[in-house]
Amino acid sequence: MYLIENLVEVASSYLEPAQVEQIIEAYKVAHAAHEGQFRSSGEPYVTHPVAVCQILADMRLDHETLMAALLHDVIEDTEVTQEELAAQFGETVGELVEGVSKLDKLKFRDKKEAQAENFRKMMMAMVQDLRVILIKLADRTHNMRTLGSLRPDKRRRIARETLDIYAPIANRLGIHNIKYELEELGFKGLYPNRFRVLNEVVKHAKGNRKEVLENVKQEILGRLEEANIDAKIVGRQKNLYSIYNKMRSKEIQFEDVMDIYAFRIIVDDIDTCYRSLGAMHTLFKPRPGRFKDYIALPKANGYQSLHTSLLGPHGIPVEIQIRTDHMDQMADKGVAAHWVYKNDDSQGTTAQVRARRWVQSLLELQQSAGNSFEFIENVKTDLFPDEIYVFTPDGNLLELPAGSTPVDFAYAVHTDVGNACVGSRVNRQAYPLSQPLTSGQTVEIITAPGSQPNAAWLNFVVTARARSKIRNVLKNRHTQESIRLGRRLLKHAMGDIDLDTLDQERVAQVVKDTNNESFDELLSNIGLGNAMSFAIAHQLADGLMDADQQRVSIKGADGMLVSYAKCCRPIPGDPVIAHLSPGKGLVIHIESCANISGFEKEKDKYVHVEWDNDSEEEYVTRVRIEMINHQGILAAVTTAISKAGANIHSMNTEEKEGKIYMIDATISVNDRIHLANVFRRVRVLTDVIKVQRIKH
Repeated sequence: MYLIENLVEVASSYLEPAQVEQIIEAYKVAHAAHEGQFRSSGEPYVTHPVAVCQILADMRLDHETLMAALLHDVIEDTEVTQEELAAQFGETVGELVEGVSKLDKLKFRDKKEAQAENFRKMMMAMVQDLRVILIKLADRTHNMRTLGSLRPDKRRRIARETLDIYAPIANRLGIHNIKYELEELGFKGLYPNRFRVLNEVVKHAKGNRKEVLENVKQEILGRLEEANIDAKIVGRQKNLYSIYNKMRSKEIQFEDVMDIYAFRIIVDDIDTCYRSLGAMHTLFKPRPGRFKDYIALPKANGYQSLHTSLLGPHGIPVEIQIRTDHMDQMADKGVAAHWVYKNDDSQGTTAQVRARRWVQSLLELQQSAGNSFEFIENVKTDLFPDEIYVFTPDGNLLELPAGSTPVDFAYAVHTDVGNACVGSRVNRQAYPLSQPLTSGQTVEIITAPGSQPNAAWLNFVVTARARSKIRNVLKNRHTQESIRLGRRLLKHAMGDIDLDTLDQERVAQVVKDTNNESFDELLSNIGLGNAMSFAIAHQLADGLMDADQQRVSIKGADGMLVSYAKCCRPIPGDPVIAHLSPGKGLVIHIESCANISGFEKEKDKYVHVEWDNDSEEEYVTRVRIEMINHQGILAAVTTAISKAGANIHSMNTEEKEGKIYMIDATISVNDRIHLANVFRRVRVLTDVIKVQRIKH
């Protein structure tokens, strides 16, 4: 029991005796379950859950969270089950422990996939109960404190993951004490030499700054006393990781980062915050554009404070934060401050309310993400929200991440507004959809019925919501195209048999046999090349198929999933065959292409096609021209090609022998007749020896 003496003492200071007894019982179960297990450092394993629980007790979290923290590795590492924990300590504790446990039973193709899926599961567990992430953050904090006992490569991987994922989550939830510790430990684990050098320089700089700091502090204190303001003033220290990041991102010297003297003024109420601000602005000159009011407009994680930047004595920069004692606790502990666990959004602190809204938005992201990698990418973009504040035409305020565009604004208003967006007006003036917005602007979205998102929007949208909604529509559009192509291919494969006259029971059986959920999904897979139309046709018609069926027409530009092989570059007039390529649909080859030799033996993978006579599309092909080199001949060749109505995409020249040169050109033509016309114009040129088409 000596291991939890300090934990029991802290818990007893704010929990009921019966709740403390339950925590002791949870410790006994954890101790028995982890008996004989040791950490990499050689300590008994149970010291880890006790340390995790201690971190959460110092944050004054409820007894269920503390019990789950003690038991968080029990399901994963021992024989104890979730049902047993739920029976002894209640359903909530069982669910919390299960939420924290890793996905060690699933098999993944690689470590990246496993990490992405673990992250997805953790975020989804967090949606169910925010306390899951608090336990996970405490777990990671203690693991980072004991990182030294691991191999260097493992140390760096865990440190990188901490800086990329866990520290930003702590920041997003407003738990700054955990965030700063994770950043410091992550920085030390990833860049030990940089950490050591920077740490020594900072210690040295602090000694030289003491006198100036004390003088400025006394001036601030004196002015507040003159205004009859009772306040506590503390010097604010930058953590090493933020100093390192500022030096790297802004490419500035250490002296420039440390040349700022930062203070925090803590007062009793909001009214006194603004009075203190006035006092500071009469003491030192404020720097224009450097004042931020996070009390009236809190950050996305619930953070509230007044920030102002001043020119102090002798022109030294002074940064001041002014906040109430309650805001100071919130800034330190975020969602964990004055923990209130209620499902009602109106209850709890600002940070808790905002955190719940954020994690609910994660659920929406998860539902529209195609896989764990897409989900983790979306959430990462959502973890660093420097905010801007813009207005709707009705005067409502919307909070968006910095860099957001009118498209992000449209999706923040409503998905339908985003999907139908065709333009925007900002402050009643036309405004490009791709241009970032700035705080204070009034944004109006212009919509048009039937319009759809543009794939190019993905290049500039900032919010995870907009990104996931656009991807969702594009995916659905892609699916519709593949269904249309699949239907045409199947109709061709079925010959004279009408799809609508097929026996529905037979269709349902084939859908089931091919592991599809619906007939549309089967058609989509045929269109994508994941299923062979002839094989499906044989199953549907019970093998009664005509071998010599009509050819499928190639629609050059009707949005179907049709592409042209780059090996042989077919153009209209060429005898062609289509290869069913998984994920790409139909890939058109010339019948004599070396890459598909012997296609006759694999009828199920190839479809006979014919060119669409009405197509006006241009097709890329390659030609080779041999000529005697002299001044002006290259210009004459390009002019001849251009006059024949063909576009030149690229040209490569190579000396063959003596003065004979060879040009390989990539050009676009309408069909073989057009190409023949190009050849005629080039052949009549003096000194052109040979013109031919390259088909390999």
